[in-house]
Amino acid sequence: MSSTSQNLLDLLRTLSTVDCDTLDVEVAKQLGPFVDCTSNQAIAYNELTKTDVEDNLINQRLITDSIAYAKSKTNDFADVDVKEVAVEAATVKLAHSIAPYLTGYSHVQTNPKYSFDTQKTLANALRFVAISRDLDPGFDVKRLCVKIPTTWEGVQACKELEKQGIATLATAVNSIPQSILASNFGCTYIGLYINDLRVHFDASYVDENKGFHVGNSAQRFYGKHGQRTQVLAASLTSIQEVMMLAGVAHITVSPPLLYELSKTPANTWKGDVGSVFKTASSEAQDIDAVNTEDESTWRLAFSKDKDGKSETKLNDAISLFTDKQDALESLIASYL
Repeated sequence: MSSTSQNLLDLLRTLSTVDCDTLDVEVAKQLGPFVDCTSNQAIAYNELTKTDVEDNLINQRLITDSIAYAKSKTNDFADVDVKEVAVEAATVKLAHSIAPYLTGYSHVQTNPKYSFDTQKTLANALRFVAISRDLDPGFDVKRLCVKIPTTWEGVQACKELEKQGIATLATAVNSIPQSILASNFGCTYIGLYINDLRVHFDASYVDENKGFHVGNSAQRFYGKHGQRTQVLAASLTSIQEVMMLAGVAHITVSPPLLYELSKTPANTWKGDVGSVFKTASSEAQDIDAVNTEDESTWRLAFSKDKDGKSETKLNDAISLFTDKQDALESLIASYL
């Protein structure tokens, strides 16, 4: 493609692996193929509550089918409410539907209510795999990547899942302690939040402490120590932020920003492409000191990071995702 016809999305794809932060198949059809598709409770809820007539009819069928499946599994998933299983089945259906337009993983996110419970998170992830096999035996479950909030307990679940050959993404990462914890326990990705999740729920909120330097430090550390974990940058608010991150291993981009990138000619762009990775990391010397072998030592390091702001951001993200989990279960309940 000539430089005169190249757009910013084309340019970004030459510098980073580009994923879509949506379960909207039409976006993937128009702007793909993408490598991975990232998702969460908010994205699933937005997809299942579309008001377009055709989408609404499709979603009604998807939801009723998911409820029927959940009711048929009451013996297999005896300790889990039918609404919760139906939410998981609907999420898997959405993940399956977009998979043909991906070359990599389709992501599903565990119930945020289990963020501080390793065994419940692990059971939730394995249930996703079982549901995927039930709903489409021909789908390769190795193409599912399970997203889990980056708490100590969540990463212990990731460790066990990776041992079983299930890819994981430690999500809502906003700090060095989380970045190193996830890589030391073998996660496939970290979901690095450049902006606090709240920016997508409160238009008046601005994150004054963005995660660019964490991405720089983590990616340098992973390369230096031969870590298999990759940085997947997420929670972006502008194409300026996207292009500053050009050069990150993976970047997931929402539909509005994908369309804006695709309509912006690369040769008219005056931004600082890849600027995040062109400067030395101010925290590069501090990373090796983060101890992830001892739980109490790691918890203390994380709780003190940025004077407690990192832990607050994580807890806020878990709270917001929990609200959307509740909204999904309420949506299912409206069909019962």
